[in-house]
Amino acid sequence: MRQFEYVSPKTKAQAFSLLGPSWGESEIIAGGTDLLALMKDDVVRPKRLVNIKSIEGFDNHPKAGFKDSPLGGGANIGALVTLGDLVESPKFRKLMNDYPAFAEAVGEAASPQIRSLATLGGNLCQRPRCWYFRNGFGLLPQDETGKDLVSAGENRYHAILGNEGRAKFVSPSTIVPILIAYNAKIQIVGPKGHRELPIEKFYLIPKSDGEREHDLRPNEIISVLVLPSSQGVQAAHYEIRQKAAFDWPLAVAAVALKMNGDTVSAARVVLGNVAPVPWISPEAEQALVGKTVNEETAKTAAEAALKNATPLSHNAYKIQLAKVALKRAILKAGGTA
Repeated sequence: MRQFEYVSPKTKAQAFSLLGPSWGESEIIAGGTDLLALMKDDVVRPKRLVNIKSIEGFDNHPKAGFKDSPLGGGANIGALVTLGDLVESPKFRKLMNDYPAFAEAVGEAASPQIRSLATLGGNLCQRPRCWYFRNGFGLLPQDETGKDLVSAGENRYHAILGNEGRAKFVSPSTIVPILIAYNAKIQIVGPKGHRELPIEKFYLIPKSDGEREHDLRPNEIISVLVLPSSQGVQAAHYEIRQKAAFDWPLAVAAVALKMNGDTVSAARVVLGNVAPVPWISPEAEQALVGKTVNEETAKTAAEAALKNATPLSHNAYKIQLAKVALKRAILKAGGTA
């Protein structure tokens, strides 16, 4: 690992100034479960790590934990809360009971050891697991002639949707799809103030070298996750992995339904680990609205969600896996699994 400077600012202003206006010089560290691995592999080379856990009065300070949403219902969760605390601490038990699909997704993320350190904000900002990126070839890997390395190489775990451009990696967070299904938002703070955006808007598909996959400026920090009320929402999360133990999923599906009796009145369908961003499927949503949840409608919606999938040379199998994950998530959300 290369030498770096480690600083623990006490105020937000200090943190923003230490982070600086451009990528590469500094990086935020909280749990460090992803960042330190990237540094050890010499994929990222920051000269300074800025520890944000000591900032006094910060909105996402661990002491704040979470609070009821001022809008009524829902909750605000500080980005420094660990994944382990979310699923194991009595403090969060009632909150997570209101969002059972979110609780399930968090409980399945990584391993107990990693969850004990990994923060919520860090999970939202984790970098792709693409082996080209992790071996120093960047998010948009090319050889010296400009040839796309992923299309011509080993791509069994890469994207089957949203892969028309140079980006072929998959968005790695397994908890983001269900947060999008719940219509969550995130709050971001920086030297220019505070901004809030739907969590799906936070994820971007880079089109050129130097662009990142998150809508986060180098001197900004995620502060709070905002969960709207889950009243009347039937949600489900489903993962398919090669093994039941700690492993990265091959496909993730998240579904949130609002019902009018036995009929779906509104649907939110999100796929994970199949595209460079969490993949919202309006086609599957349209296939569900006005229908009763059963095997046939779930299968039809899953087919609709993957009809535009474009597999690479070694990952066509992911299409069927994504269909299965989504079908099972729909049936689970509808209570007919």
